[in-house]
Amino acid sequence: MTAFAPAAPAAVQPRLRSRFLQKFMGNKGALIGAAILILFILIALLAPWIAPADPLKANFLSVRKAPSAEFWFGTDELGRDILSRLIWGARSSLLAGGVSVAIAMAIGVPLGLIAGYFGGKLDALISHVMEALLSCPFLVLAIALGAFLGPSLTNAMIAIGLSAMPIFARLTRGQVLSIRHEDYLEGARAIGLPDRWIVLRYVLPNVLPPLVVQATLTIASAILAEASLSFLGLGQQPPAPSWGSMLNTAKNFLEQAPWMSIVPGIAIYVTVLCFNLVGDGLRDALDPKS
Repeated sequence: MTAFAPAAPAAVQPRLRSRFLQKFMGNKGALIGAAILILFILIALLAPWIAPADPLKANFLSVRKAPSAEFWFGTDELGRDILSRLIWGARSSLLAGGVSVAIAMAIGVPLGLIAGYFGGKLDALISHVMEALLSCPFLVLAIALGAFLGPSLTNAMIAIGLSAMPIFARLTRGQVLSIRHEDYLEGARAIGLPDRWIVLRYVLPNVLPPLVVQATLTIASAILAEASLSFLGLGQQPPAPSWGSMLNTAKNFLEQAPWMSIVPGIAIYVTVLCFNLVGDGLRDALDPKS
């Protein structure tokens, strides 16, 4: 049965992994992006130990203090340390990106596999539903679902995940259609392997590389969407910090305390840029034509 698998022989697989690592390591932009993302993830995980102050504790003697040796990134309208809120906010923003994409893949990938492999009326039904969802811009759909579900970080993640789900369903379906009639799949059917086994053992592994790349790029979009929802009051609710909710508060003090908006804005920009750099690096390294 393993003779029908498209995977490379065991002796060739280490060589393919070595080539992948060489191409990825040779992409300086991807390496820089990966290093910064690892740093941000570590900061988020170690927030209770590295944050210099309580992100929720107000100090009315230090309201809207400019950046200084005591407060590196200044303070907000309640005297809370912006650096501490930025560190704790990384947890919400990164968690929103990861969980949203996980929800999108958990729903979209199985639908794409079913539609692409079995075809027929089921494919037509799933495709029409996905096209209807894709006809609405991603961020607009996320905002609409977020408003319908109610303001909270959990609901924001669900809304973003459902909005991104059609992207993975369509990509998976397209990849499955491109390999559905390959010889190794025809051989697997000829010897009587059940469809479930064929899809999980042979089809899914061969469509994973583009899905991994798409997931990396979609995390960046999900972080931006979470920041947008929080900015509109539909995401993380005060006083819990997130980069988007920090921007929502900072918009009222752009002239008096511009540092309140600059710092979380830069954090969002750098994180989204790094995810895109890593996604581009993965796409180049996993491209079979290269």
